[in-house]
Amino acid sequence: MKVLIIEDESTAVDKLNSMLLEIDPSMTILATLESVKESLAWLQSNPAPDLAFVDIQLSDDSSFEIFKQYEVRFPVIFTTAYDDYILESFEYNSVDYLLKPIQADRLKKALDKVRKLETHFIQHKFNELFNKGSEKESRRQRYVVKKGIDFVSVNVKDIAYCFTEYRIVFLKDREGNKYIIDKTLSDLQEELDAQLFFRANRKYLVNIEAIGKFRSDQGKILLDLIPSVNEEVVVSKENAPNFRAWIGG
Repeated sequence: MKVLIIEDESTAVDKLNSMLLEIDPSMTILATLESVKESLAWLQSNPAPDLAFVDIQLSDDSSFEIFKQYEVRFPVIFTTAYDDYILESFEYNSVDYLLKPIQADRLKKALDKVRKLETHFIQHKFNELFNKGSEKESRRQRYVVKKGIDFVSVNVKDIAYCFTEYRIVFLKDREGNKYIIDKTLSDLQEELDAQLFFRANRKYLVNIEAIGKFRSDQGKILLDLIPSVNEEVVVSKENAPNFRAWIGG
């Protein structure tokens, strides 16, 4: 595994480097970078790593600035002395969030997660190629989602609805469990069966089985979802005819 470390404290770099090589001597540390500016320059001129360990507070700015300016296509494990940034970190390919001082057992668990995800996505890519040409067969059957620091596999048939909140996409299953999913609603709308899932508005993508009842209100449609939500889920006047055709079809 080829690893990039973005950290401005030399003692933290040395400790992390030592712990990583103790866990896996075959691991390669590609570079250790100290600032947003240096990290952007390196990423734009080198092949992507397999994994990056990134401190949130760097010498010149928050490391989130790196990901706002560079499209990250590799998993990231954030490291910090504070737990204030957990939700924001999920927006940037975060696989885990390690609090300093980093403990060896937590580091090992984080690396195990990365390897499990690698296996999952390699298998998913194989399945996509194998089933190419058959739309029905290529529909997603499961999603790997996040609950706290753990990953869970959720079957599509168990999804009640997906929604956005604070720029994060959440999935809620039929039992009412809430997970974070690393997809946009547009991605999910494209991947899921349009006969079963409807984009009610910019915030909600709902399973037909999760609609307990609905009613008209001055041309709009108000949905009551199961499990219930603490807000009105509204289908606009413009989208109402599409909803009626979908739910009746």
